Formats: sequence, C-alpha cells, structure tokens
Amino acid sequence: FVAFVLDLFFTQVTLGVVGGVPRFVLPVRESIKATPRTRLITLDLAGQPFSFAAGQAVYAGLAEGTVRRPYSIASSPSYARTTGTLELLVQIDDHEGPDPHLERAVPGTLLRIDGPMGAFGLPEELAERHLLFIAGGTGIAPLRSMMWEARATRADIDISLICSARSPEEFAYRDQLAALATDGRIELRLTITRDPGTDWTGGRGRADEALIRSMLKSVKRFPVPSNRLSSQLLSQRAR
Repeated sequence: FVAFVLDLFFTQVTLGVVGGVPRFVLPVRESIKATPRTRLITLDLAGQPFSFAAGQAVYAGLAEGTVRRPYSIASSPSYARTTGTLELLVQIDDHEGPDPHLERAVPGTLLRIDGPMGAFGLPEELAERHLLFIAGGTGIAPLRSMMWEARATRADIDISLICSARSPEEFAYRDQLAALATDGRIELRLTITRDPGTDWTGGRGRADEALIRSMLKSVKRFPVPSNRLSSQLLSQRAR
C-alpha cells in the first residue's frame, strides 16, 4: 500500500528553475472554467516532444510576460502522448478574474513553459497494488495525472481517492471522478470543509484519521509508515 498526499492549504514551497530545464513556447488550445475559482488550460504541444513523469510540474506564464508560476501537470504522460496536449489546473482570484499573468490566456495565446521539474510522483517500480491519493483543492491536479498513468500502465492497480474542497461546486473533475467511482475503477470519498448551509450529503471536514482509516486496504496500522508515504505540501500565493 502506498499513500500519496497533496494539500494546498498549509506550506508554501518555491520550485527553482535551474540550468538545463527545457523551455517551450506553446499555444493555448482551450481555456474553460472548471470551478468558480479554477480554470482548466489545455496547451497544444504542436508536435514538440515533451517527456515528463506523472506528478511533475512546470513554470507557466505569458510568452511575452515576465511572471512565471508553478503548476502541476493535470494530464498523464500517456494522455499527453496520445492527444499532443498538456493540461494545467489554474486557480483564479475570488473576484472571478484569472491569475494576472494568465488573464489573457485564450485559445491561440502563447505561453512560455519551463519544465518539467519535480520529484513528487509514482515510484519507478510500483510494487504495490493499492494506492491511496489524498488531495485538497487544486492539489487534485498531479494526483489525477498519477491516477491516470497508473491505470494506463497497471491494469491490476487498486486506486482510492480522498478529495476535499471548500464547497461542492469547487471539486475540479467532480463528474469525471464520480463516473470512475460508479464504474468501479476507483474508490472515492469527497468531503467539504466549509459551506455549512448546503444540502450536501457527502463528507464534511478535512481528511482525518477516521476517514483515512476507512480507505486503507492493506496497511494494518496508522499512521502509514513513512517509507510508504509520498507527500508534498504546497500553498497558493496569498492574494
């Protein structure tokens, strides 16, 4: 059993761009509203080879701009090879405007992409059959990439996902995840951390020990041993 945790509420990290990191200029193929506070941006690789591992991130910004911010790749390597695209899940401001450096990102807009980079991801040799992913907010992006890649490469894999958001409408990929759960392809638990007045019938509160225990399949003790836990703590830049 391996657990992967990505939460965007607590600790801020900065990903450094170092010499030798690939740089691309890619056009936006599609930009759609994923939730009230996020936008899904699909980039066209335009035939350029882009090799990355599930869970990795890129720096992205307008090609003619100076601002670059890190975003995890939301699509899997297998999907990128098949479609020739990359997907980024981008948080937008509460006043409904996108991040300032991507406010003009519409189909055809050129973005500069630095990367891929980062070591958060699936083990090179995935010996375990049971994977538990735990995400908060836009932290679902790299875990989605890993889930899809695990599915593409290991037909026998058993995937569980705990995902939290402020309110029901803020679950990115909610319909897609629900469809996977209905088909029996993943075990899914959704929980909201705010919005007490809603008629939501799912879970409430953050992922606590009781919820995690209910999703563990092969680990007999809690907490999960550190050598079987892969985690990364991030936060969005303060607005």
